[in-house]
Amino acid sequence: MTNINDMSRISEGLADAAQTAGQSVVTVLGGRPVSGTVVADGQVLTAAHVLHSDEVKVRTADGRELAATVAGRDPSTDLALLRVEGLNLPAMPASTGARVGELLLGVGRPMHGLQVTLGLMERAAPPERGPMRGWLEAGAAPFRGVTGGALVDTRGGLVGLLNAGVSRGTLLAVPAARALRVADLLNTAGRVPRGYLGVATQPVHFPDAQQSDTQTGPQAEAGSEAQPEERGGRGEHGPRRGAGRGERGRESRGWGGRGGQQRGRIGLTVVQVETGSPAANAGLLVGDVLLALDGEAVRHPGELLALVRERAGEMLAVRVLRGGQETDVTVTVGER
Repeated sequence: MTNINDMSRISEGLADAAQTAGQSVVTVLGGRPVSGTVVADGQVLTAAHVLHSDEVKVRTADGRELAATVAGRDPSTDLALLRVEGLNLPAMPASTGARVGELLLGVGRPMHGLQVTLGLMERAAPPERGPMRGWLEAGAAPFRGVTGGALVDTRGGLVGLLNAGVSRGTLLAVPAARALRVADLLNTAGRVPRGYLGVATQPVHFPDAQQSDTQTGPQAEAGSEAQPEERGGRGEHGPRRGAGRGERGRESRGWGGRGGQQRGRIGLTVVQVETGSPAANAGLLVGDVLLALDGEAVRHPGELLALVRERAGEMLAVRVLRGGQETDVTVTVGER
């Protein structure tokens, strides 16, 4: 049974975490005041959509107001990297990993000082949110100016970059690993190259009776049960009008959607391979079924897009079902 001493320790721990994280959170003045998170020496991440010009200032906890330059913006993650001379604030350390149900703090620094909101790690945003696939959903109440702030664990480690402007009424966060990778690319190149494979795909469902024939690798478990998906998927580029239909124009519902969830495995059937594309150079063929990319199951075109979007130039293993047999194909992600 929890007693008053336990509650006091929990309360003190949360306050300590907020104060620790707050040392690395600044106010960003580039439109309406929002927050920014220090991710490296002299580098601050914030939300791109709140910067109305490249003339930006940051205000620190001790009242210093410093000019900042915009090193780059990434529309996909809605992140912008600021360079700030003389900032002299510690970079926030990355969390060792937060689990669903764990207590988290949303830490921001709007105009009137440090502000904190408390919630739980609820889930990663579902695939049907397209570009927001993999974002974290924090069960905490957003407050004005929290965007650009830090989602932190109870040790003050960075879990994600907060954004209250991309989903009305919900506080989302770009996971820390992705946000830091974007920051590195913006710092070195000023942009985030867009990765692509050059395939068009449609989901395909394998009923339970066929699973023993198609599951042979360690990633089989990750894709062993179908989830409700959007109808009309097409390629890496997300849903397009008219896709996801049979040759006579009838909608295929056997793999989910309005026809209801079905147990079984889902993969992506390759229906087109661009000539000269990374997929073509790797030997992917029309009719191949993509099961996993770099060890992660792919069951929707939006998942495929999300997995390659920020990995231009990387060599990735693709688990493919071809002629009833699973095999691995190595693909070098292209850049557009």
